[in-house]
Amino acid sequence: MSSTIDTHQELHSDDVAAIDELRGIYAKLKSELSRVIVGQETVIEQLAICLFARGHSLLMGVPGLAKTLLVSRLAETMSLSFSRIQFTPDLMPMDITGTDILQETPEGRREFEFVKGPVFANIVLADEINRAPSKTQAAMLEAMQEHQVTVVGRHYTLSPPFFVLATQNPVEQEGTYPLPEAQLDRFMFLVHVDYPSRSEEIDIARTTTGGELPQLQSILTGESVQKYQELVRRVPVPQHIYEFAVDLVRRTRPNLEESPDWLKPLVAWGAGPRAVQYLILGAKSHAALNGSYMARLEDVLAVAEPVLSHRVLTNFNAESEGIRSNDIIKRLVDELNAESAGG
Repeated sequence: MSSTIDTHQELHSDDVAAIDELRGIYAKLKSELSRVIVGQETVIEQLAICLFARGHSLLMGVPGLAKTLLVSRLAETMSLSFSRIQFTPDLMPMDITGTDILQETPEGRREFEFVKGPVFANIVLADEINRAPSKTQAAMLEAMQEHQVTVVGRHYTLSPPFFVLATQNPVEQEGTYPLPEAQLDRFMFLVHVDYPSRSEEIDIARTTTGGELPQLQSILTGESVQKYQELVRRVPVPQHIYEFAVDLVRRTRPNLEESPDWLKPLVAWGAGPRAVQYLILGAKSHAALNGSYMARLEDVLAVAEPVLSHRVLTNFNAESEGIRSNDIIKRLVDELNAESAGG
């Protein structure tokens, strides 16, 4: 494989200094969040990758794992506005986007005035998004994809940066409306929030049952977040990394020749082209946050599972054998990585 770099993407000296600066800011961010969040280092890293890559995340985890606390405190460290929307079966699109309300003007006339909904924030937590009906989900997904909302035929732009974190409860599925695969594809990452370790759970009990949790220091502004998002886009990528990302995604598709024989009976549907885009963007963001001036293979490997786990759909054969999409992705990554090293 070729290791040439697109010369149009070479970093300038200012960008090199900015990446060094971003690495330091990321270290401060993690240190500040550790004052109120015990553990969850991987979750914090994946959320930061998503934020600076200008993507959105879907968090999967049982109740009580501090998902809401983590997201709200992340917004606090960045001086960003935060909004939480609790999705319920009776939630309507206007409850998210806002609506026109008839108001009386000082001149005595009555006019409709648009009142913004909770989606008009920098960081939006869409709690249990699968509890709302499809039309409400669609309103949320339009905001995620287009960075705007449409109300009575009029478009309203959302102020950047705009970052959506949605949660799904994997335990209780009664009365839910699961997100279709095409809508799941809008999320850059599927972030699994696991139970804490024993020692972490002891720390949680100690820190959360005393006085009030501390206020966190503001480390970033909305303007600086946008600046670093632009910086991430300029991180150069060697040609062989593009090839690795494309080959990995193509192997998830059971109808293609390059897909391995063991995968074909287990996968109903593979990942689409958006997965390639998010693998590259995720690798760029991971590289920048860790102070690297170029996307490397280890950066792609770091984001492969959260990018692909909700895009590789297993069938009944896999479910009957207890094989999850994560297991398939890990095997694909190991095989392709071994081939790349041998080639």
